[in-house]
Amino acid sequence: MDNSYRIPSQTRIGHIHLKVADLERSLNFYQNLLGFELTMRYGSQAAFISAGGYHHHIGLNTWQTEGASRSLPTAVGLYHTAILYPNRKELAVILDRLLKANYPLTGASDHGVSEALYLDDPDGNGVELYWDRPKETWTYLPDGSIKMVTLPLDIDGLLSELI
Repeated sequence: MDNSYRIPSQTRIGHIHLKVADLERSLNFYQNLLGFELTMRYGSQAAFISAGGYHHHIGLNTWQTEGASRSLPTAVGLYHTAILYPNRKELAVILDRLLKANYPLTGASDHGVSEALYLDDPDGNGVELYWDRPKETWTYLPDGSIKMVTLPLDIDGLLSELI
């Protein structure tokens, strides 16, 4: 196979579509807690949600999984969905919402290029909520690759964005 092909740099991930066990429970998480907007619904089996009026960023359906048990952490599949926030303050806003709702985080990291919160949705699907630092502040290694780290996130520093 010719490995010289490179995907166009303007390419973006358009949406994800998740199999869920309980549509209402998933909508409560993604819509009511995280704040996504409902854009379309197919009865009690599927819904599409977005940020900012896009047709959908996340699809949710119970077509094959209604009433199914949570995904096992060791099962093959999606590791997490990463949701990019426009700036640090907006990440602080969602962190504050999660804390006030007593929603458990599974992690919180400073990756040098970004700051990230990790949690699981009601079906055990991993979710990363993050913001990217400005590209001009990133550090690069001598070979030109990006230097990324995994350090503890300064939660108090992030929440200070709300003051």
